[in-house]
Amino acid sequence: VFPGNCWAFKGQQGQVVIRLPVRVHLTAITVQHITKDDSPSGSIVSAPKDIAVFVSLLCLSGGDLALGGEEETLLGMFTYNLEKGPKQTFTLKNMLLPRAFSHVKLLVKSNWGNPWYTCIYRVQVHGRLEDQTASAEGQD
Repeated sequence: VFPGNCWAFKGQQGQVVIRLPVRVHLTAITVQHITKDDSPSGSIVSAPKDIAVFVSLLCLSGGDLALGGEEETLLGMFTYNLEKGPKQTFTLKNMLLPRAFSHVKLLVKSNWGNPWYTCIYRVQVHGRLEDQTASAEGQD
């Protein structure tokens, strides 16, 4: 994680769909940005603020899941807090979805004030692999 070496998108809103290498029972998501001390300007207003996480219940050929349809399910809405550490983990509400997913959508609804762009340095998806037993809960 180096200043300027981020996934940047124009404006204060954006989204990314992450295809996971295997199907996962999702439990949490971690978002990371640089600290004020690491920022050359001393400001981190390009950090995401309001974030929503979705999965889709629509199946495509081969059982793969796609996002962007009307059957998206919200797993949580979170606020990335500039006063906390650079790496923040948010628990997902997946009790109603007892299945594994291969895609997750991160929707950034706002940032902390930069009108030109928003940066995300790292996203980590946490969960239990589809074929693991319940005793392995909490694996990344």
